[in-house]
Amino acid sequence: MDNQKTLKESFSLSGVGLHTGVMCCATFNPAPAGHGIKFVAKGADVESAIDALAENVVETSRGTVIGKGDFKVSTIEHAMAALYAMGVDNCLVEVDQPEMPILDGSSKYYVEQIAKVGLEEQDAKREYYRIHKKTEFKIESTGSVYTLLPDDDFALNVMVSYPSSVLSNQFASIDNMDEFATELASCRTFVFVREIEALIQNNLIKGGDLDNAIVIYDKELPQAEIDRLCDVLGKERLTASSLGYLNKEPLRFDNEPARHKLLDLIGDLALLGKRIKGRVIAMCPGHTANSEVTKKIRKEIKRQECEMPVYDPNKAPVMDVNQIKSILPHRYPMQLVDKVIEIEADHVVAVKNVTSNEAFFCGHFPEEPVMPGVLIVEAMAQAGGLFVLDSLDDPHGYSTYFMKIDNVKFRQKVVPGDTLIFRVHYITPLRRGCAVMKGFAFVGDKIVAEAEYMAQIVKNK
Repeated sequence: MDNQKTLKESFSLSGVGLHTGVMCCATFNPAPAGHGIKFVAKGADVESAIDALAENVVETSRGTVIGKGDFKVSTIEHAMAALYAMGVDNCLVEVDQPEMPILDGSSKYYVEQIAKVGLEEQDAKREYYRIHKKTEFKIESTGSVYTLLPDDDFALNVMVSYPSSVLSNQFASIDNMDEFATELASCRTFVFVREIEALIQNNLIKGGDLDNAIVIYDKELPQAEIDRLCDVLGKERLTASSLGYLNKEPLRFDNEPARHKLLDLIGDLALLGKRIKGRVIAMCPGHTANSEVTKKIRKEIKRQECEMPVYDPNKAPVMDVNQIKSILPHRYPMQLVDKVIEIEADHVVAVKNVTSNEAFFCGHFPEEPVMPGVLIVEAMAQAGGLFVLDSLDDPHGYSTYFMKIDNVKFRQKVVPGDTLIFRVHYITPLRRGCAVMKGFAFVGDKIVAEAEYMAQIVKNK
């Protein structure tokens, strides 16, 4: 587990907005731990800020737009990608217009400024969304397909396909966010000349030009039509004598469009509000499809509430059964924790292997063995007891006792052969010998029970 980070100091970037065509200024400010990324109108009360989360996405036409009430901010994806890739967890972004500056159409300048001001580590752990099993999302409206796979880091693969003689099929990938600054940050957004008319009619790309977007000319148009489009956009006329890329600057990478789609995907997935451990493979991604997938994952995160702990049975435990016996007074058949696999300042993770030889299965129930819910709660409490006592200088001289149990929920039965994994954390700091904790019990990736309880530490006689 690593700690959250914020900027060491503020920085600002100004430029034209891609769709509004007006000058925009965005100021990125340090923010406290647990703040997340928020956008606020310049001079407005911080309480009116929009959380950069998927459920706040209100539009995805040629960019990601978040909104809250009448306040909206568009084209946030390039900034979000840079903040995520550079490791910024907490930041307050002030904007003086309802759009981010497009700059050169990439994340390059955001990355450069973040690197210039530097990051500050904060006293709070990062939260992760871990992909534990293969999951596939098909977005029927766009034909996009997303496959999520387990991985030790955050890695992405993108494949794009267009009915175009200039840009047909391309592939791009990134295996580590450390590569973002050199491999993706400078990749620019792109548009086909044949799309410009429709975008103009939808009151978009007023600030677009050959300096902030790759323009792809893959279907011949009369010079008069090209002149008209340039005049409508208020841009200098250009001559398109052959199919290809119309930009003055050559492509920064042979597959720059696919790399930019990868950049966009990182920015949109950053709206999960958690960092990701896993690989995402996206076929024909776009802002609309990215947003739908991110919203689906957000719903799963909110439903789960607590992330399933990572359990590696090959790793040596923090406490084995004999060490547990030296701290807890419980013995067979009431010792319900087999080992502790993780202890941090704010939580503990422990394991109970449920076998058919448990004494309680003789009567609960002989023909359909089910672990009593009260014993699952007791096992959670024992894990909490180990957590609390481990923080004392003389853990062997104390015991913990229940004082109160609240909000107990049982979601799924536990049967022989299951491995129970408990994650217990403080709700409030330990005070005057009393600990208020919340525990979750998992089997696989499912929460089977949860409870809040208070325990008192008592010195043994």
